[in-house]
Amino acid sequence: MKAEQVADAGDGGSGAPAPGTTGVRGTTGQAPLSARAREAVLQRIVDRRYAQGARLVEREVAEELSMSRVPVREALRALVAEGLLELLPHSGVRVRRLEHADVEHLYEVWEPLAVQASRLAARAVAAGDTRGRAGLRAALRQAESAAASDEGTREVAAHTAFHEGVVAMSGNPLLVRTMEQLSWQLRLLFGMREEPAHMRAQHAEMYRHISAGDAEAAAASTLLHVRDSRAVALRSLFGDA
Repeated sequence: MKAEQVADAGDGGSGAPAPGTTGVRGTTGQAPLSARAREAVLQRIVDRRYAQGARLVEREVAEELSMSRVPVREALRALVAEGLLELLPHSGVRVRRLEHADVEHLYEVWEPLAVQASRLAARAVAAGDTRGRAGLRAALRQAESAAASDEGTREVAAHTAFHEGVVAMSGNPLLVRTMEQLSWQLRLLFGMREEPAHMRAQHAEMYRHISAGDAEAAAASTLLHVRDSRAVALRSLFGDA
């Protein structure tokens, strides 16, 4: 896509939807338009409709989403701050390319978070709180169904939902907030790498230990899964042995 300055002042008029696109329109009581624009752009990055390195034009994005340029401008600025977009030297933005160090940094944060979340989720079950187990089972079924139908985007969403569900079961609001910051980056990464069948089996094993209330077995299986996930990601993206 062509470059256009994100901070371009003034134009708040709404554009018409581009042909063949689904518009996103605001209504009273829903999330602010800038937040909805951010979610829509994020989804297009994850789906790879906006490829790594693609230059995003504020006006074209606004037309695609049937929004004015003001909330889109705010959304693009937010995504620059979050590290998913980057400013170009003179004007405009582009989708940031994942570098080797980006993947390493993500796993350095996600590994201890995921392990502790599984441990706390299992402890919650052992204490009698089983409210989150149905959601985990649903995510596992969704992943298997998507894999059988070769629906990569839906499978990625299911895998991310599984991990988000484990974090939610932990009962630790700080872990939940941290996971919210990581979820889109994880979803982007999961969508770019291979997804071997044995990693779905690892999710099922994590679920068994959490459901049994076995905190240390849940933590150990999660550690194995995250480290395996890291190896798969680095091999898929960068050819690491």
